[in-house]
Amino acid sequence: MTKAGSKGGNLRDKLDGNELDLSLSDLNEVPVKELAALPKATILDLSCNKLTSLPADFCGLTHLVKLDLSKNKLQQLPADFGRLVNLQHLDLLNNRLVTLPVSFAQLKSLKWLDLKDNPLDPALARAAGDCLDEKQCKQCANKVLQHMKALQADQERERQRRLEVEREAEKKREARQRAKEAQERELRKREKAEEKERRRKEYDALKAAKREQEKKPKKETNQAPKPKAGSRPRKPPPRRPSRTWAVLKLLLLLLLCAAGGLLACRVPELRRQPLCAGVNTVYDSAVRGLRGHDILQWVLQADSQQ
Repeated sequence: MTKAGSKGGNLRDKLDGNELDLSLSDLNEVPVKELAALPKATILDLSCNKLTSLPADFCGLTHLVKLDLSKNKLQQLPADFGRLVNLQHLDLLNNRLVTLPVSFAQLKSLKWLDLKDNPLDPALARAAGDCLDEKQCKQCANKVLQHMKALQADQERERQRRLEVEREAEKKREARQRAKEAQERELRKREKAEEKERRRKEYDALKAAKREQEKKPKKETNQAPKPKAGSRPRKPPPRRPSRTWAVLKLLLLLLLCAAGGLLACRVPELRRQPLCAGVNTVYDSAVRGLRGHDILQWVLQADSQQ
């Protein structure tokens, strides 16, 4: 890579007043640091070199007023080329430029421009026109600046439109997120209400079961609990005989005695005895009084057959 200093000493040796001629120096890159050290050099000639691009820090050479980059191999200019706000004269003849950076519209001091012999975009080529004389080159500068300003405005509108689209998309995303959060809150609220209802029903069921248990007869509720496994069953306490039971047993005993005596007096051998004669008389009278009843007749017939 060839640098300016290798073609003939220091850059200061090439400085003539405010003009610095680096043309025909076989340069592949621009010595930006050395140029920045020479703010007096407001006119810079870099024509007829092998430059394919300009470094980004080239845009810091804001002291430049006239710049000749013709007959190089530049394919594009730096994005911040518009920082060269003091530039009045720019020669870009015979390069490989297709478009110019949008910041080119900021070169408000530009009065002269030559873009001939570049494969320009058709719209830019129409704006540039020919630069065959001083007047046409001045018109080229004016028309290209207007074209770049319109392009910058279009790009700004497009940028604003994209920002608006992004803002609308963000609003929609936020609205969807809020709707989702509200739906989740409603779902949690519904689940909580269902859980409360389930617990209330369980509580009501327990209360109803308790009331049913209380309504059962005391005989069932007072039943002795079942003995635990391995424990000896308790014997029920002995019941005390009641008076009614004693009277019933006495009456039953008397009836049995009377029935036995009656049966004994029906035996032929004992009928003639004085005691049995009275018993048989009472028995016969009772039988005659009850013969009108069919059931008793049947019972008596069965008894006579015996």
